[in-house]
Amino acid sequence: MSDFQNIFPATQENYAELVEVWEASVRETHDFLPEANLFFLKSLMISDFLPMVSIAYAPDEQGAIAGFVGVAEKKVEMLFIKPQNRGQGVGKTLLRYAVCELNADCVDVNEQNPSALGFYLKQGFEVIGRSSVDGMGKPFPLLHMKLANANFEESG
Repeated sequence: MSDFQNIFPATQENYAELVEVWEASVRETHDFLPEANLFFLKSLMISDFLPMVSIAYAPDEQGAIAGFVGVAEKKVEMLFIKPQNRGQGVGKTLLRYAVCELNADCVDVNEQNPSALGFYLKQGFEVIGRSSVDGMGKPFPLLHMKLANANFEESG
């Protein structure tokens, strides 16, 4: 699909840079996350989290990773954008790629991350449920979202 000519599959060779993007993004958007939790999650990124998903990334003008999306079993498990690349359409393009090419139709969003919630709502997702803890049982509530807009490519 020509819309996605600047989206590339990530490999293990990209993992270190993906973790850098993840950390910068999390520090920008997850101010509710204590430093100890951030370091714990970071320690699991390369060994546990990244290998479990199909990852695609968008490079910036210099070829560095501007953002990436990870999908497993039709679920967006991660979508992170470098702070300096937010608001430029990178996240929207990666999400469209996840939906159109990787068949993603759901995502969990931290309830304490209103900008992410607003982003997914604008892209045609709706809240279908809530968990009081995150996927690791930590007290960070999640909103479960599903793609509601059948015309995703024209939305947002």
